[in-house]
Amino acid sequence: MEKMRIILPNKIEKELYSAVRDAKNNEIGGILMGEYIAGGDYRIIDFTIQASKGTVAAFIRLVAEMINPLRNFFIKTNFNYKKYNYLGEWHSHPNFSLQPSNTDMESMWEIVEDSSTNATFAVLLILRANPNNDQLDGCATIFLPEHNKIQVELIRE
Repeated sequence: MEKMRIILPNKIEKELYSAVRDAKNNEIGGILMGEYIAGGDYRIIDFTIQASKGTVAAFIRLVAEMINPLRNFFIKTNFNYKKYNYLGEWHSHPNFSLQPSNTDMESMWEIVEDSSTNATFAVLLILRANPNNDQLDGCATIFLPEHNKIQVELIRE
């Protein structure tokens, strides 16, 4: 697989920063929807914030909250799955490393190894609000079938 990069537009970064900051010490998350640019480059163009927040040590993804936003995204992008698609998920780690936990990794591998998803990869973006500079710190990891993963470059636009 060629080198992949995830592009985070400034507007989306600011919205994610506000959500992560406002959640304080509780984990928060949602899904990422994006656009294929070229080569291994993908741009995040939409995201959700799950209504039910996590705790100081965990965030549990609720599949039911993903269905309508994905349906609306696919309608808005005329079902052009090659150009616009589900990229993966995001959540915050306000109290822990920005690296995926074992639970995070298993959840992401479940997505790419579930034949009903047709996913060839899934992105996990782990974020933290940095109070020292009012910026979003983040780590992007691509999960692939057969329990493979690659940390990828997160490009701020």
